[in-house]
Amino acid sequence: MTWTQVIDPCHNRLASLGVALIPVLAIFWALVIRKMKGYQASLLATALALLVAIGIYRMPVTLALLSTVNGSIYGLFPICWIVLPAVFLFNIAVRSGQFDIIRHFMASITSDRRIQALLIAFSFGSFLEGTAGFGAPVAITAAMLTGLGFNPLYAAGICLIANTAPVAFGSIGIPITVASQVTGLPEQAISQMVGRTLPLLSALLPFYLVTLMAGFRRAKEVAPAALVSGLSFALIQALSSNFLGPALPDVLAGIGSIIGLLVLLRWWRPKTIWRFPDESASALPAPPSAPSSGAEASAGGTRLLWALSPFIVLTVIIIIWGLQPVKDWLNAKGTFTFQVPGLHNAILDLNGHPIPHLFRLNYLSAAGTAIMLAALISLALSGLRLREGLKVFTSTVHQLRFPILTIAAVLAFAYIVNDSGITLTIAGVLAGSGVLFPFFAPLLGWLGVFITGSDTSANALFGKLQSSTAISIGVDPVVTVAANVSGGVVGKMISPQSIAVAAAAGGLVGRESELFRFTVRHSFILLAVICCLVLAQAYIFKWLIPVYHLHSLH
Repeated sequence: MTWTQVIDPCHNRLASLGVALIPVLAIFWALVIRKMKGYQASLLATALALLVAIGIYRMPVTLALLSTVNGSIYGLFPICWIVLPAVFLFNIAVRSGQFDIIRHFMASITSDRRIQALLIAFSFGSFLEGTAGFGAPVAITAAMLTGLGFNPLYAAGICLIANTAPVAFGSIGIPITVASQVTGLPEQAISQMVGRTLPLLSALLPFYLVTLMAGFRRAKEVAPAALVSGLSFALIQALSSNFLGPALPDVLAGIGSIIGLLVLLRWWRPKTIWRFPDESASALPAPPSAPSSGAEASAGGTRLLWALSPFIVLTVIIIIWGLQPVKDWLNAKGTFTFQVPGLHNAILDLNGHPIPHLFRLNYLSAAGTAIMLAALISLALSGLRLREGLKVFTSTVHQLRFPILTIAAVLAFAYIVNDSGITLTIAGVLAGSGVLFPFFAPLLGWLGVFITGSDTSANALFGKLQSSTAISIGVDPVVTVAANVSGGVVGKMISPQSIAVAAAAGGLVGRESELFRFTVRHSFILLAVICCLVLAQAYIFKWLIPVYHLHSLH
């Protein structure tokens, strides 16, 4: 049985657009207006997407159900396989007492919540995005901030917003690599174009985050820290993306931002310490007293090294996992790929080409496996017994039962709207905007990440459409392809998948609607900025477009 996708099921572009938007708008309605729990909103949107796909797009029931099941399985692996070990590792640090030492260390650097957010949510989160990606940065940093005593809603929301700057170059540059593969444009050219768009956002984001937390007046008090954090990150991101390629911008910029901020704090401190208004002083870790001898200082350093060991081990293993020779070896030894029965090549695209549906179980090279290995090593180093470790793991699985359901439902939704052609209907209307298309190009990337939860997936979904449409209106295709990447980064903070991950890590299960409402306004604000930037790049600041050879375009 085969079935061909349709882009205009109602034989009227506006009517088809209205129908296609029903399941997408349902998520906004469920989370913002009805304030449903995440798994309820996701299941509702999936059910509506199935009804639209079968009833309006005439997708065979069997194919629609297989597509939904395929998506839910992808949600379990690799997505949930990242979240589960990430939270498990953090819970080990909490149970062993290591995180208490980290809390005291952070208080000794500064007990100011604004600077703690810059260090962990922005700088360390960016580093994790560059090495692991796919939900791990938000899961780990949100859990860390919550453990430090942050308001859980602010911890999760801030980490989601902070995660925008590095997403384009996440997972050792995979989103850029995929965009290159589907469009035929040189990887370096896309990296350069993105590296000439996002650094402006990266430079402003720390100050934006602090303003969101504490208000503009309080943000001005830590302007030097926000500037050093943002400008160091933006400069390194711009230079590395333009001269080194897409693999290392986040890793180098994250490290550079951390070092820059720590150096600044040796010479400068905010005049006042800011904490959340509802925070009591007794709830905060007291800064440790200065060691009275060299032996005490050495012992304190050893304890801190032990406390940081889970995150040091995590960083080292993730970097090793990201090395191409290691990744190739792991893929060769531990990858099982199979055709999804009944779905593989059963759906034809608009040109009549069969769409492959392959499930790739890369159980060794997956980021979740790296994190789980780090968690097991950390368990051995923590001093906890194996029985205690099993209790921590069991409680972690129980803690994540609803987020796992949510993520599985979200990915089921993503797959059915993609396979049925619902996303193609929305994209086709945007592509028909003519000379204004560069303005709307980031919106496609934003929509793709909102639906799939991944900038990589959004680039695979809309990259070719962006390229073809740009050529048809006389705009350099690298502008709109890079816009798809850049627009996608600000969709990450409101993707139901990301919301579920952040809620799980921040202890906000059942409060996903609050978290969504916390981030959605900022997603639209930052999207508008990127839309204007891309429109200007397409027609005014053409000198920003990198020089490259078009003969590689297919």
